[in-house]
Amino acid sequence: MKIGILGSGDVGKTLARGFVSRDHEVMISSREPENLKDFVVEQNGRARSGTFEEAARFGELVVIATLFSGTKHAIDLAGPANFAGKPVIDCTNPLSFPEGKLPELSLGFDNSAGEEVQRWLPDAKVVKAFNIIGNQFMVDPKLPGGPPTMFIAGNDDGAKKTVTKLIESLGWQDSVTDLGGIEEARYLEPMCIVWVHYGIRTGSWDHAFKMLRK
Repeated sequence: MKIGILGSGDVGKTLARGFVSRDHEVMISSREPENLKDFVVEQNGRARSGTFEEAARFGELVVIATLFSGTKHAIDLAGPANFAGKPVIDCTNPLSFPEGKLPELSLGFDNSAGEEVQRWLPDAKVVKAFNIIGNQFMVDPKLPGGPPTMFIAGNDDGAKKTVTKLIESLGWQDSVTDLGGIEEARYLEPMCIVWVHYGIRTGSWDHAFKMLRK
């Protein structure tokens, strides 16, 4: 599969490496794609870099891994038409960092980053995923209790099946849980805050969520 990635931070690079390791064709993008030269070289020619527009056009599936504060601008630069009809994985969280306080969400209760991305890309099939886990566990998560749970949400069942298979191929076998429509991102994004606050208070980031079933 051809996968375009918007964003070249830790999340974008981690997922790019994971997809490359599963023999997907990957284009990772940023506002300054020339700065990704060394990263591309590290992938032994199995990934390329480009602009947001080039990555969105390239991908049969597109991953949004930008800071949420820059996501709308990245989408505008990419061109919403280049996402039309495609599954789009939204990894973002609408984080804010008030002075003297723990991080919090800038959206909530009746809205979410996932819903905003779907509004900005009305012809795409947005699936919320990868937003409740640290990048160190996004590919082949190794934890004593087995793979954690990857919760996803989106309006298109076909896109969610595609994304589920892709996530499972990254080491999340039988641990992807579909919560429903994209509005469920209103509850997934606060789970990120729980993950962040616990990490800040304990000074450890080696934790994840797991749903237990009887």
